Amino acid sequence: MGGTEHLTVERVGATLVLTLNRPEAKNALSLPMLVGLYDGWLAADADDSIRSIVLTGAGGTFCAGMDLKALASDDGAMAGQEYRDRMKEDPDLHWKAMLRHHRPRKPVIAAVEGYCVAGGTEILQGTDIRVAGESATLGLFEVRRALFPIGGSTVRLPRQIPRTHALEMLLTGRPYSAAEAKDIGLIGHVVPDGTALERALEIAEQINANGPLAVEAVKASVYDTAEMTETEGLRHELERGWPIFATADAKEGPRAFAEKRPAVFKRA
Repeated sequence: MGGTEHLTVERVGATLVLTLNRPEAKNALSLPMLVGLYDGWLAADADDSIRSIVLTGAGGTFCAGMDLKALASDDGAMAGQEYRDRMKEDPDLHWKAMLRHHRPRKPVIAAVEGYCVAGGTEILQGTDIRVAGESATLGLFEVRRALFPIGGSTVRLPRQIPRTHALEMLLTGRPYSAAEAKDIGLIGHVVPDGTALERALEIAEQINANGPLAVEAVKASVYDTAEMTETEGLRHELERGWPIFATADAKEGPRAFAEKRPAVFKRA
């Protein structure tokens, strides 16, 4: 089903689970991980039987960001040299992998345990729904190392949470607990440690039960209209929404409700 030595891919029903799998390095980003991530996003969107994606990390950690030890080495190389050809072919691949320059059309749910800092929190901002274990640690630590959170945080974070909280997170570089991250709106759910993936899969299953064309159109509309005026956004919403009513799935939904049975959506 794909994947690399640092990124595992698993199918759970109609959900594709992508797992950052470098626990010995707290799932710090590597070339194999980035290539695997991007291939995972593409694979999910190419397969109409996949209706949602869950992103998580192995070993009780989400992602500790960039591999600073490799970054500090003489040549700045990261593990996985065999993947350099992919990077040369597509110099934008790492940004697509981190959801900076790519947005999957399927909903993406993050299941966070342990550390989700620096690049981990940057990837998090590209996901749609977020669940964290109660002892998870989040934050953007770049300024502590005289670095810049160039994964999109200075643009995205103030649009996702109140600006005062975004600036505090960006400028102090301090850690945030899962509860604090939920309070400021960065996380949607805080659950007992070790159950973030379970909760994410439950949310995914709820999404999977819905009409896939409607789900994807709703997600697209939310993001497409984010920077529009209200008038422009409402016009765009009609352009996105009206065609959904003409689908066979839109007829199946009300029919199944009337007949008191589960709907069978065929993406048509």
